[in-house]
Amino acid sequence: MTGTATRRAGLAWMILSLACACQFMVILDASIINVALPSVRRDLGFTPTGLAWVVNGYLLTFAGLMLPGGRAADLFGPRRTLVAGLFVFSAASLAGGLATAPEVLVAARLVQGAGAAMMAPATLAVINTSFTEPGARAKAFGAWSAAGGVGGMVGALAGGAITTGLSWRWVLLINVPIGAVLIVAALLSLAATRTRRQSLDLTGAVTGTAGLAALVYGVMGSADHGWSSGPVVGPVVAGLLLLVVFAAVEARFATRPMMPLRLFRVRAVAVGNGMLLLFGGIAIAMWYFTSLFQQNVLGFSALQAGLGQTPAAVMFMVTARWAAPLLPRTGPRPPVLIGSALFVAGFGWLSLAHAGSGYVTGVLGPTLLVAAGIGLTFPTLMAVATADGPESDAGIIGGLAQTAGQVGGAIGLAVLATAAGARAASEGGGSSSPAALAAGYSLVFLVAAGLGLALAAVGLLLPRHRRG
Repeated sequence: MTGTATRRAGLAWMILSLACACQFMVILDASIINVALPSVRRDLGFTPTGLAWVVNGYLLTFAGLMLPGGRAADLFGPRRTLVAGLFVFSAASLAGGLATAPEVLVAARLVQGAGAAMMAPATLAVINTSFTEPGARAKAFGAWSAAGGVGGMVGALAGGAITTGLSWRWVLLINVPIGAVLIVAALLSLAATRTRRQSLDLTGAVTGTAGLAALVYGVMGSADHGWSSGPVVGPVVAGLLLLVVFAAVEARFATRPMMPLRLFRVRAVAVGNGMLLLFGGIAIAMWYFTSLFQQNVLGFSALQAGLGQTPAAVMFMVTARWAAPLLPRTGPRPPVLIGSALFVAGFGWLSLAHAGSGYVTGVLGPTLLVAAGIGLTFPTLMAVATADGPESDAGIIGGLAQTAGQVGGAIGLAVLATAAGARAASEGGGSSSPAALAAGYSLVFLVAAGLGLALAAVGLLLPRHRRG
């Protein structure tokens, strides 16, 4: 019995390590390329507009294809889907690292995002089906969330180091050997499951993917074109209409819908995904805009800004690992409410920072509060949004949860960037002066504090903790 228990514990550890490593790689590649963009532009001759697609192409297919990726995990099994996603991701990384033309690199990043969209929901399905005891599942979500935090932190630092020491190409090529190792680990640790005799809902997959992609594409263009411009309004309206069609197809016409709308009758799934939409804006305000504040107001370099965010990233990881085991004993409400209070306090403090602020009191102190709030809320929301659905829908539930966070982040970035730009333009002394930019970021942080209050209000709808 002891030997069997030891083997089971070892297998569980291997499965969790695999899920965390895949999540690390997915989040890493969303950020690691950013620092390398100037070198990419010089080597391949990108235009400024085309260069943005090296980042946006990955994010667009990642967000747009997670629902089909999640359903694929349900139909074909998490093992097959994860291995396929790792193969696609690694092959696209190889093609991108060897690219000699801008079009090849953008195409590779689009395919890479598609691979990530298969991997991300599959890792959540692996956790949900492998860790069924509430305490073990909570710890697994804490580790998975922390792995994403490590990926974001390492991406900001490693991108500059690899680009300077080797070449921007190795930012992508490094994924190839890592992906090969993870494919072997997945084949050895994950049990094969029978393919369900059910065809993929192609109409739902096409309308849902196209709707999400068009919506995210339009929102991403708002920073360059303005919210009332055709390049923004057209895709946003088209995306919303396609999503309406998607909902109608899933509700009335699909025999076996890709995303069964009955899932939203599960209170935790509905409330959890709504909160993840709000959380996406909070996360963007924290990691993206505090980095801009350090660079554009305090005069930090990109590497210095990455180092400046490292203490907050460590705080997030430590809090996520420490708080996750408490979830089965406290229920989701206390960590969400405490985390929301930390958001209000931290972003309120950040909103007071100005061009003359020092790093310690202007950035470090408040970002530690916000990062602790993220560590409390993010694994809690992911656990809530994915735990109560049927095991047969674990993949699509995971895809839905991650899609909610990605769409919330995209919308949050567009709205907050527009607000910051408008506030900076209204200040005297020029919209690009440190004082004007600081005023714009101050408004962003006040809005983020408001999102913290909204998160707390919606958190009151979470199911009450049942003792015993």
